[in-house]
Amino acid sequence: MTAVGFHSAAEGALVLQPVGPQANEGLLARLWRRVTGSSRRGLAWYQLESGTLRTLDVGAVAGTDVYSPIDGTVVAIRDHVVSGRTVGAEIELRPTSAPSLVVAIENVRPDPALSVGANVAAGSSKLGTVTDISRFERQALEQYAADGGNNVSIRVYPSASLGVP
Repeated sequence: MTAVGFHSAAEGALVLQPVGPQANEGLLARLWRRVTGSSRRGLAWYQLESGTLRTLDVGAVAGTDVYSPIDGTVVAIRDHVVSGRTVGAEIELRPTSAPSLVVAIENVRPDPALSVGANVAAGSSKLGTVTDISRFERQALEQYAADGGNNVSIRVYPSASLGVP
């Protein structure tokens, strides 16, 4: 992992609440923490743009293995297209513990063995590898990571429900 960042996303994604210290927080916030003696422990993260935080970017060198962040089921694997080129995929997972949600993972070259309907386990099921997306579009994370800002983007959405009229 080279860096962790949060930024806004299209409406519909749920708001994320970062845990740990913000590495690029403003002067007044840093001063307030020193004056009050409060501290925030944990992995430092960066706010990549202003707005509501709905996307988590986990920086990694292209080719790094990507494992499922949750226990769940693969519900979709779609091409991720940038500037008319397929650059990896978006993989959607339905968490076992929260079936009313969908976790979307983007910028991954899917493992050939991965298929829709497959069960995945957190930390042990390989989803694929990090794509080199920095060759096709500028990454906000690049100012904090030396590898061009390649990353896996993660968003959480409410699951579509099939209502009965």
